[in-house]
Amino acid sequence: MSSRARQILVALILAGIWGAGLGLMHIRGTTWFLERVEATFADLRTNIRGKKPAPDAVTIIAIDDPTVTLVGSYPVPRSTLAALIDAIAELKPKVIALDLLLVDRGPEDGDRKLASSLGKATTLLAGAAVFASGKQLIEPAHDDALDRIPDAVSLLLPQQQFADISPVGIVNVATDQSGTPRFIPMLFKKGDEVQPAFPLRAVALAAGVDPVFEPGGIALGERHIRTDIGQSFPLTFYGPRGTIKTVSAAAVLDGKLEANDVTGKIVVLGTTVTGGGDVFPTPFDQVLPGVEVISTAIAQLVAGDATVRDRHIRLIDAGFAVGLPVVLVGLLAWRRSIIGLAAIAAVVCAWVVINIVAFANGIWLSAAIPIAAAVPPLLLFGASQLLLDRRRAQHFARQSAMLQSVQAPGLGKWLARNPDFLAEPVRQDAAVVFIDLSGFTGLSEVLGPNATRELLNGFYELVDEEVAACNGTITSFMGDGAMILFGLPEPDPQDAANATLCCIRLSNRTKLWLASLPASTASRIGFKLGAHFGTVVASRLGGGDRQQITATGDTVNVASRLMEVAKKNRAELALTTDILHIAGPDSAPYKTGVLSGPLETEIRGRSGSVTIWLWRSDDKT
Repeated sequence: MSSRARQILVALILAGIWGAGLGLMHIRGTTWFLERVEATFADLRTNIRGKKPAPDAVTIIAIDDPTVTLVGSYPVPRSTLAALIDAIAELKPKVIALDLLLVDRGPEDGDRKLASSLGKATTLLAGAAVFASGKQLIEPAHDDALDRIPDAVSLLLPQQQFADISPVGIVNVATDQSGTPRFIPMLFKKGDEVQPAFPLRAVALAAGVDPVFEPGGIALGERHIRTDIGQSFPLTFYGPRGTIKTVSAAAVLDGKLEANDVTGKIVVLGTTVTGGGDVFPTPFDQVLPGVEVISTAIAQLVAGDATVRDRHIRLIDAGFAVGLPVVLVGLLAWRRSIIGLAAIAAVVCAWVVINIVAFANGIWLSAAIPIAAAVPPLLLFGASQLLLDRRRAQHFARQSAMLQSVQAPGLGKWLARNPDFLAEPVRQDAAVVFIDLSGFTGLSEVLGPNATRELLNGFYELVDEEVAACNGTITSFMGDGAMILFGLPEPDPQDAANATLCCIRLSNRTKLWLASLPASTASRIGFKLGAHFGTVVASRLGGGDRQQITATGDTVNVASRLMEVAKKNRAELALTTDILHIAGPDSAPYKTGVLSGPLETEIRGRSGSVTIWLWRSDDKT
């Protein structure tokens, strides 16, 4: 496995571990540090979803500014509350739920009237849980129906004379750091005493059943309500203030209450008076009355249209927390280019769409957890790759600085020991080989610069490996071709044999490389080789800091033109009798493939003919 492959594998494993850790914390409900981020995304998705009509199952009777003006005092007298209850009860609602704390004694006559009115209808009173730190404390996990319900220091309950008549429900809501209600705990406890939430008890009274608590949910008769950690009920809002049917208590006192606003419904009596203090910010309204928050929970419990967020949803979130960073890091490792970035953008967009569509359809998938899982690994991996690329660039720059005066990499060590090598031109015998890709120019116009570079890099790599294996020297890469010398820096009796062997190896290796390319690419390009042996003039060309070693002369020209002969005759290699004679009958062209010749041919730009041989591989037709 290459070093880069190991780096990518380690990055993928670490990204998965990071995501799994966050996912596990999310399942356990301990990602408090992401609550504000999740709240922001919840508000954004709520606004994208837009307003929804509230179910016609709940009506709010609001003690508002006109009511206080009519009565002349606030809080309104309990005798007035009694009159309101009597007027509502005449129209036969399912439940009259008082979102008012009746914890203090009032005038004896008013308390007596209120107690009498409470006994004439199905009513519900409000209580409140008090927590030492001002926050709802969660008990440790016990893996049962009462797992991690809020544990209060004390409970503020109605006066006993009222509690003896009407059941009580706790009206506390769980808010995020901005004060927006996100959940309503369905159960509260103080010591061994357990009290249900106000919305749950209202719905249970209306249905005439007792709630049965189970791990992760509540059974109300035939219905099952899915809850989150600590029997918390996720809360989303239908719209701004007034979305739930609201009638002024002043209209009730004036005898203007309509039967269709009350009959067969749950009626919630609460305060909306200006300055009353019981308001909350929501995505639709910065001052939504607390009674409408409670009524929203009641409506969602009745209609069954609440947003679902439970252990199963949290498991899906954990899956995204593991999968998203692994996929994104993998895509960044695959292609750090426009294609790679486009693939990353496509995956992120797909996840965003899934998240928004799920939320709009009542499934609260976390946005903060996958983002927190994906962004750090992606940034760290990207930064590490940029750092490694910078180090590689510095390394290559140092190498280039040492060898920038030389283009033939095989001569680097020799030049380090003999800095005056070819300071003056030298005539000597050498074998010259040319290789070139056919049809590459047209293909490059289709592929584009990045794909063309990758294709050429693969070609250059195989040429370099085969030339080095045959003790040759690449004097230059020329676009889609290369010039190769055998005889530098010093002549060798095997130069001709090595050159012919290199030709055969280059032919075989290039065919394999072409076969590995996509068919649309491989079908448009081919290759051709030319080889000759003779006298060359080796020298340094250029001046100052930019020099290259090359060879010139008739031998070089003939070898170059032989590529045209090979292409014309549909052969892979054209080579002269001179190089074959010196290479000997045991050389590679005689032992493999099909060697045909001799053939007298004209060379463009040269007088007279040249005796050549054509070589084709065994599978060449």
